[in-house]
Amino acid sequence: MVDYQSIPEELRDDTYAYAVLIVERAVESCKKVYDACVRHLKDLLKIPKASWKYTYSVEEASKAVEFLEMLPDVKTGKTYPLANFQRFIIGNIYGWRHKKDKALRRFKRAFISVARKNGKTILIAGIVLYEFLFGKNPAMSRQIFCTANAKEQAKIAFEMARKQLDALRAKFPEIRKATKRVRDQLKNLNDESYVTYLSKETGAIDGFEPYVGVFDEYGASKTNEMMELIESGQGQLDNPLTLIISTANFDLNVPMYTVEYPRMGSILSGDLEDDEQFAYIAEQESLDEIEKPELYIKSNPILVVDALKDKMMDYLTKRWKTAKETGNTVKVMVKNFNMWTQASEESYLSAEHWKAAEIEKPDITGRKVWVGIDVGRTSDLFSISWAVQMEDYFYVDSFSFIATKYGLATKEKRDGMNYTYLQSIDECKITDLESGVIDYDEAYEWLEHFIYDNDLDLQSISFDPYQYGHILTLIEKNHPEWLQAEIKQTSLVLNMPTKQLRDDVIDLKVRHSGNKLLTAAVNNAMTKVDNNGMRIDKNKNSNRIDPLDALLDAYAMCYTEFQSGGFWTDEMILSDDFGF
Repeated sequence: MVDYQSIPEELRDDTYAYAVLIVERAVESCKKVYDACVRHLKDLLKIPKASWKYTYSVEEASKAVEFLEMLPDVKTGKTYPLANFQRFIIGNIYGWRHKKDKALRRFKRAFISVARKNGKTILIAGIVLYEFLFGKNPAMSRQIFCTANAKEQAKIAFEMARKQLDALRAKFPEIRKATKRVRDQLKNLNDESYVTYLSKETGAIDGFEPYVGVFDEYGASKTNEMMELIESGQGQLDNPLTLIISTANFDLNVPMYTVEYPRMGSILSGDLEDDEQFAYIAEQESLDEIEKPELYIKSNPILVVDALKDKMMDYLTKRWKTAKETGNTVKVMVKNFNMWTQASEESYLSAEHWKAAEIEKPDITGRKVWVGIDVGRTSDLFSISWAVQMEDYFYVDSFSFIATKYGLATKEKRDGMNYTYLQSIDECKITDLESGVIDYDEAYEWLEHFIYDNDLDLQSISFDPYQYGHILTLIEKNHPEWLQAEIKQTSLVLNMPTKQLRDDVIDLKVRHSGNKLLTAAVNNAMTKVDNNGMRIDKNKNSNRIDPLDALLDAYAMCYTEFQSGGFWTDEMILSDDFGF
């Protein structure tokens, strides 16, 4: 709990009031919203400390809120007060300032994620127009970009701001005189600032200095290409802002989910420190909660508005009821309850179950290991995965070799994976060969060192026979004692290990340490069923499932070692619970 009673009266604005409502549980919220409110209150208590370089300006927060509340709804022409959670967001972004220069905002990045129909439009348009009309640092030539990977998506946020500006221009003659639209730009004639939209289709933006970069529906972006372009251009600015506003999405291998979302969670929980990053994430935290309408406010904080509550609740309950009747629950979970979930009911394993099985990487020295190999040479990955017998679970992990025959940048873009980064954290090796193909000798040497360096008791090497011949020969020549087992890639052979691995992950009999390539493979994997049983497949060619294919080859050999109560270790046999 936070001793918010000792916060001075002059700091107790609407932002403070919302935070108190949440931490006192007067208003229901998810943990991430709770953490954001605790963070705000704790930071207010730090202001008197000389070591804390930020202060909070109720006046600056109030000015921004008042401006947004002045914006008329483009459909009705009426103005509406902001909901308390919207005031909390705007209050944080504009209230927190540097002590030494109060013209500078504390937060240079803001990440906001809520379900659909929760007032994202007013936040996007309001922030864009506030900075466009009244920004002071820099005083001239502020460049504000609505961005996305696709041009049409980028244009949506721009059009939101354009419509709101048109409404202001119709109402206030001074704004009409000071602004105009020129093709794809909104121009401030007083200080030469402008708003426009950009996408990767726009081409190079070298020389631009994006004062504000808005990413609407960043969850749909397959790469972080535009994010890198915008933020790399902000280096010389004192007061930039990157604004990410998005609902969750179906693809779990996009940068918002793999990079931004976990990082925001760590910042909010206090596990990671970044005083210039603001985050507000309103989400449903489990499937069970969607059966409890009283908890819908967790992902839909707009429900606090009495005038909207009944209509919104009726909409959400009907959406969920229809979704269950038609089998279309995933779409509703993602978009109406802001839950990251795979797009298909045929997904092999849920992200929640895979995440729940994550642990710190254990010491595997001297333990039994089963290895699986899935060979690739030009476009696929060459993946080596393994299962290690621990005391009462299997620990699984993976390493891959990356081909660059058609260019590394092309492959990273097509696969949606930053292999350069993954190589830096020792999850993969990008080929050094000029041809761009994978060096099989290098892969063999890596496997040999892995076995020896960890003093592993190798039980078997399971392999997909496709393109495996060279590795087979190397092992037979140098390590005839290593058992190699061919795993036919048919449903008849893979049915049981495929089912068992999934069940064992769910039952926490299989654990992992968050290997990103293996996690991406799990997220990409779909189930394919025929008369002989089940195996995994992918839903499009660019999705990589090779690390999981390799793991299932290994699991085909080792899963029978499991008993319902765990392994029959010496400790279990000697315990009082063991007996016939």
